[in-house]
Amino acid sequence: CIYPENNYDCNGNQLSLCNDLIPQEYSIDQIYPNPFNPITNISYGIPELSNVQIIIYDLKGSKVVTLINESKTPGYYSISWNADNHPSGMYFVKMISDEYISTQKLILIK
Repeated sequence: CIYPENNYDCNGNQLSLCNDLIPQEYSIDQIYPNPFNPITNISYGIPELSNVQIIIYDLKGSKVVTLINESKTPGYYSISWNADNHPSGMYFVKMISDEYISTQKLILIK
C-alpha cells in the first residue's frame, strides 16, 4: 500500500486528521494555556508512522512524567498534562520521534 485511502493507513488504522491534512513535519504546535494551573494541553503533529515520546522534565532535568511512549500514525494529536501533584515552577516538555527532538518551556503557577 502506497497511498492510504478513506483516512486509514496501510494496516487499517484510522489516521488522526486535522482539516484533512497530514503534517509535513514533526512539531509541537501549541501548548495551551502556558502559564497554566494545573492542566495544560500539548498539540503535536506526526508526518509519518513513528514511535513518539513526550516527556515532562523539571528545571533540574529530572524526568517528571512520560505522557506518550508509543507508535503513532501520521496526523495531529493533543494530550493533556494535569500537574496538580507538582509544585509551581518551570518545566520542559520534550518530544522525541525518530530523528526529531524538540523541547519547549512550560510554567506552572499555583
